[in-house]
Amino acid sequence: MEITPMIRTEIDRYLKHQGITMTEFGHMTDLNVGTVSGIVTGNRSISVNQLDRITAGMGLPPDYFYERYIEECIIESALNWRKISPFLYRCAVLGRLDCIQRVVSILLDTPIYISLLFKLAEEFFQKAYQEPAALLYENVAESEKKQHSERLAVCQYRLFSIRIGKDQAQILQTAAKFEPFVDRLDEFEQLDALKDLANVYRALSLWDKVTEFSYQMGRLAQIQYGLAHNSKGKEREPKNTPSKPLFTYIAYSELLCANACDARGEHKQALEHIHRYADLSWVKENDPDSLYWKQQYQQWAKINFYVNRLMSGDINVLPDYVEYMAGEKEIFAELLNIIEAANRYNVNVDHILQRFESQIAAYREPSSSDTYTQQFLPQQYVRFWYKTAKYSLNKGRYTFGFKCLIKAFEKAVTIDHGLLIANCVGLFSRFSTHAAPETHAQFQSMHEEVWNRNDKKDGFNLSDS
Repeated sequence: MEITPMIRTEIDRYLKHQGITMTEFGHMTDLNVGTVSGIVTGNRSISVNQLDRITAGMGLPPDYFYERYIEECIIESALNWRKISPFLYRCAVLGRLDCIQRVVSILLDTPIYISLLFKLAEEFFQKAYQEPAALLYENVAESEKKQHSERLAVCQYRLFSIRIGKDQAQILQTAAKFEPFVDRLDEFEQLDALKDLANVYRALSLWDKVTEFSYQMGRLAQIQYGLAHNSKGKEREPKNTPSKPLFTYIAYSELLCANACDARGEHKQALEHIHRYADLSWVKENDPDSLYWKQQYQQWAKINFYVNRLMSGDINVLPDYVEYMAGEKEIFAELLNIIEAANRYNVNVDHILQRFESQIAAYREPSSSDTYTQQFLPQQYVRFWYKTAKYSLNKGRYTFGFKCLIKAFEKAVTIDHGLLIANCVGLFSRFSTHAAPETHAQFQSMHEEVWNRNDKKDGFNLSDS
């Protein structure tokens, strides 16, 4: 078995092999010659910054010595957070999750490091080092799993935020796992957590869950808003602040409840919720940020009044709705509503689709870490093309209809949305006799790929006998 040389031994060999003096190497690495000498002779400990400079000077990959650094400078030395935290940071930058896990496993034996690891995880999270942050949160959560602590709840919230992807089954599992921890969070962080959960369930079309968490968010926001404007409450300095003005959580609760009611066909109840967030005359704040959000909700209320009437079957509102949306930058959701109404009430909207043809062709999904953008908009994209395909196929425009349907099917498969996949397959089956041979072949190939992937997920049960 080959013995791996120590870091200082390999540095010394390199200098001798290259015929470089310590002074010359010090100039190459921007290190003092005394520092180089102390490291090579073993009389001086080495920091990760010094190690990175030496590694670069030797022309080696930046993490070349990291595994040995753990052995020689962390395990075999007295634990020193000032030395360890920069090393973990560099591991995060370079994606060395294995090194992070090894060091963390050592630190968790000493309780004082749990809080330090949590703070570092928060830094990683803020700097978008998501995987390293998740690894730290997982370890901290595991060490505190028997504690009813706020820190444990924050870890679970961060893991929820990081793990929310586009796979429907994973989304549901992640949300369900986080739910029990919400009420352990600080009041203001609870508001954002409830909002995120409601948005996730909105993306999954679980409307009862949307209503449940929207109601909780609105009720909590009302309590906090009352405290904030109570003379006695002003004496209490909160340790945290909400990410948006408090009143917006109350308004957003009503908006989500309206959305859930409309989705269930309860248009009258939805209208009541819309009226509530349209009237924000009770809001006391008048700073620029608050005025901006008041205007936003009033705009959303106006357009949602149109949507509510349209989905209730009032087609006469369509011209006003179209003129209003024409002045908006983002019109994709509005076009989806129009296509839905066209399919539901057999209305010809060709002239509207032609008017916005260039915007439809130029549409690109926005990228964001926001839960709504990540979860809801990709599904709206699928629904738009699916409903456009349905509209076109029903009118006998088969070439364009199948083109839209394949686009919807491809995206539905990407986000692994079972209901949308099934809808696409069902629509194709209904009109398959009108599909060209090459369209048949393309759809069949895509369908088989989905079947093969899901078939592999289906295991078998061992006999109980």
